Amino acid sequence: MQVRKTFRFEAAHVLPHHPGKCSKLHGHSYRLEVAVEGPLHTHGPAQGMVRDFDEIGRIVRSRIIDEFDHASLNDFMENPTSENILNWIWARLADVLPGMAELVLWETATACAVLRASDM
Repeated sequence: MQVRKTFRFEAAHVLPHHPGKCSKLHGHSYRLEVAVEGPLHTHGPAQGMVRDFDEIGRIVRSRIIDEFDHASLNDFMENPTSENILNWIWARLADVLPGMAELVLWETATACAVLRASDM
């Protein structure tokens, strides 16, 4: 089974290799979806859950959202394309979110990048 939690953050970036307007400083209202797969817990406080939504929220906020919100993504990586941002996020979450199955990063309402565990 899979559970999915959505987060939002505001961030700026410059794409230094882009031939168009994205080579200039600009920002986005990003939406990040984090999907975790696994069996349902059969006992304990997470009984009947794959992973507690509050736990996913705490982890993602502390490792990603608190870092990225109202920041320049170029401070974290040289070429912050949606694809590179997802790779960076995956590396920060993989060790603390076992069963992470998919990340989806929406840069605009109509454009997103997807990174799946099978891509790694």
